[in-house]
Amino acid sequence: MSLHETILVRISGPDQTGITTAAMGILASADAVVHDVEQIVVRGKITLEIAVDVPAGKNVLADMLLLGWERNLDVDFDVVDQTPAVSLPSLVVSVIGPDLGPNDLQSVTAAISKAEGNIERIRRLAKTPVWCYEFEVHGGNLEEMRGLLMDTATDNPRFDVAVQRTGLRRRAQRLVVLDVDSTLIQNEMIDLLADQAGVGEECAAITAEAMAGKLDFEQSLRQRVNLLAGQPVDIIDRAFEQLVFTEGAETFIKTLKHLGYKVAIVSGGFVSFTDRLAEMLDLDHAFANELEVRRGVLTGELTGRIIDREAKADLLATLAETEGIDPAQVVAVGDGANDLDMLAAAGLGVAFCAKQVVREAADASLSSPHLDAILFLLGVRREEVVADSLVVSESAILDTTL
Repeated sequence: MSLHETILVRISGPDQTGITTAAMGILASADAVVHDVEQIVVRGKITLEIAVDVPAGKNVLADMLLLGWERNLDVDFDVVDQTPAVSLPSLVVSVIGPDLGPNDLQSVTAAISKAEGNIERIRRLAKTPVWCYEFEVHGGNLEEMRGLLMDTATDNPRFDVAVQRTGLRRRAQRLVVLDVDSTLIQNEMIDLLADQAGVGEECAAITAEAMAGKLDFEQSLRQRVNLLAGQPVDIIDRAFEQLVFTEGAETFIKTLKHLGYKVAIVSGGFVSFTDRLAEMLDLDHAFANELEVRRGVLTGELTGRIIDREAKADLLATLAETEGIDPAQVVAVGDGANDLDMLAAAGLGVAFCAKQVVREAADASLSSPHLDAILFLLGVRREEVVADSLVVSESAILDTTL
């Protein structure tokens, strides 16, 4: 073996305690220089790869082969380029779906290859409540790759694909800002109130006009709130009892808090709901519209600034400043047009079970109805969440918060 050759040692076989220690002991006794190490265990099978320079006259290869014979392991060697690998721009591609078969994964990897990207690592992050694989991709045309992957996800509605740049920016995320209606909860607050007031149909008709573009958000909100005029304030309590959390909501929040994230909700709904949610879920910030109440009766009016599309983006910027972070360190999650500016202002904007216009504009889109699936976009493994006992059942949500 030449002094100037770099050897890649590959050890594989049944995983056992002490394999890495034994291999490093052989290299240490030979005064070898280790350049790189990669190890992975899958289903009880280990693969350990070590790029190493060994001084002439040292019988490292024979010692490694003896280790393999003693441990029932396969050991082989390759001479590799001594030139350090060039650090290339890289992406993390997350693929999420109820199940992911070879056809799904083949379509994703084909899109990566077409853009001349090289997959350097694949990790499975979860297989419940959905499957998620994370691909680390280096090189290639990043914008072309992003476009091809988004087209692939559109053509394959069985799964979602999210594309993010790797590096410090991804690891520096510190604040999550959530929409509430149809995001944190499955309901719309105004609909819950309207049903309790017996004006559900009238409220729905105004909503339909807004969806058709005949009314803007503030107009439609004020008209719907006006339907509540004269109602006793206790309809808020009755409406709140009908609230249903999105599946995985409490697991998502609990895990974020465990990781040290600050969590905020910014809603076009009402403070009388969001303040209670903030207390229940130990949220750090909550913003929403204020229903005017006089002598225990709703007036049908709102007080203060309306939390519309522009206000949500402004609040995100204010929250980032309050927490002493850059907006690039914020993750925003929403589903409607009212969330578009907020998603654009964040470092990572996630469209959750969203309308098409929102999915097209967001950095990442999830159609899975499990809010905790967003954790996988942050690189969190499901096994880590389970190991720390952070998974909360749907019955537990109902029992502990409602």
